Amino acid sequence: MSQSPHGHSASLSALSATNLSRWVVVTRGDDRQPVGSVQSPSSAKGVSRAGLPSDPVYEEAMRRRVAEARVGRLATVTPSGLPHIVPCCFVLEGDTVYSAVDHKPKSTFDLARLENLRATGIASLLVDHYEEDWSRLWWVRLDGAGRVEDDGDTRERALGLLAAKYEQYRQQIPVGPAVVIEVTTWRAWP
Repeated sequence: MSQSPHGHSASLSALSATNLSRWVVVTRGDDRQPVGSVQSPSSAKGVSRAGLPSDPVYEEAMRRRVAEARVGRLATVTPSGLPHIVPCCFVLEGDTVYSAVDHKPKSTFDLARLENLRATGIASLLVDHYEEDWSRLWWVRLDGAGRVEDDGDTRERALGLLAAKYEQYRQQIPVGPAVVIEVTTWRAWP
């Protein structure tokens, strides 16, 4: 079997190219667009996407998938540029994601995710779905500017929205700060 320039078999390279062509990217707030991205998922209706059988993930579907998800993975960047990722409960309102430091057991409330957001202001939330039937897999990633709200109206709004979504937060209001991500980019597959 022939090799790609990266040392993969030719069939693996072809598969990777096929999978990459299924991405849908929506960017808000800047002009940076990956090659082959779609400015708005709704504008992609009826567009052939490299002959693949699945439909594009439209903005409404991305938002529904994120809003209905019970857990996501919050990714931040350390001050030294390393990735840091943790599972979290969250709620989506418009293009804003809220999470909070809650009562689940932690070794400290001086959490790396909070330090990272204060230092870099960079955050992503990944929501995904896995099944053994791989035709049903999907993921949505929201990238944006992250910040920590220790008190005030934004924190209170976050806690109220989280309590509306999670019974556990209605029973025990989180005591820690809120994490806020102002989403600038939505990415999804398929």
